Amino acid sequence: MAELRRDPIVGRWVIVDTDHPNTPGDFKYEQNIQKGGTCPFCYGNEAMTPPEIDVFREGGTAPNTSGWQVRVVPNKFPALGVEGELNRRPLGLYDMSNGIGAHEVLIETPYHAKDICDLLPQEVENYLKMCCRRAVDLAKDKRFKYLMFFRNFGSAAGASLEHPHTQIVALPMVPKNALEEIHGAKSYFDYRERCIFCDIIRQETQEKNRIILENKYFISFCPFVSRFPFEIWIMPKKHSGHFCYMPPEEIAALAVILKDTIAKIKKVFVNLSYNYIIHSAPINGDGEVEYYHWHIEFMPKLTQTAGFEWGTGFYIDPTSPELAAQYLKGIKE
Repeated sequence: MAELRRDPIVGRWVIVDTDHPNTPGDFKYEQNIQKGGTCPFCYGNEAMTPPEIDVFREGGTAPNTSGWQVRVVPNKFPALGVEGELNRRPLGLYDMSNGIGAHEVLIETPYHAKDICDLLPQEVENYLKMCCRRAVDLAKDKRFKYLMFFRNFGSAAGASLEHPHTQIVALPMVPKNALEEIHGAKSYFDYRERCIFCDIIRQETQEKNRIILENKYFISFCPFVSRFPFEIWIMPKKHSGHFCYMPPEEIAALAVILKDTIAKIKKVFVNLSYNYIIHSAPINGDGEVEYYHWHIEFMPKLTQTAGFEWGTGFYIDPTSPELAAQYLKGIKE
């Protein structure tokens, strides 16, 4: 018989197939195959993008030329624009405002065909340092209330360009999905006077059957209420609401566990497409950091969300997180 599991943070229910679980060989997923062609994000093609906003580059090299390691540019087709005022207003029973925000592209590496797991640890550190730098800078704009860092890798995950990149969107309000987590975390904190994410870490490290990797500062695990097969969360052991204020030793530890976690799952699923999102506390607000705990949610594109999921809000996970973690833990780097 399948199991129903309830997410203690947002109250979502998930159906987990524990009787006839899918093994890695049972998934028929769209493999991410490089198609080639001219790439605006590649080394030497800097003139094909808008002028860079921020960059790590070799000394003596000019802006918007070769010589860079990590580069941030405005999205050429932004969802939101920086210029102007929000001007929130009613339209009968509806609310509307101007499309104010920021939309940036963080080009993680000059190498077109290298995923994070293919980079050196120092290169992954530089990528994470730039994420932190952009978060701190964007938070200075008091119009912005939430920063979304997300990575679509592979066409099945929605990547329109093959070259690995992360998108950064600054929003003038906190989105619904983030609010659900924040409100759930606050309810738990009000009742127990503890952070729910810290309690999750305590239980996972005690039970150990869903942990994939662990180091001094971070834990990588398949959450008990996984919405998707082989879903993975990476979470800091130290309580912190915002990811962007990590000291250097924590950035280095995150670089290693992120690189090694992706390496493991891509050895199980070759040419896998995936998404990951950095969940962080709101900015320029009233300080939800006391009860919120930042983390990364990693979602492989192995199944499709269909009518049942959209109609009920339930998810069906054909591979239990315990079994998924067992497969991934057994993979040697």
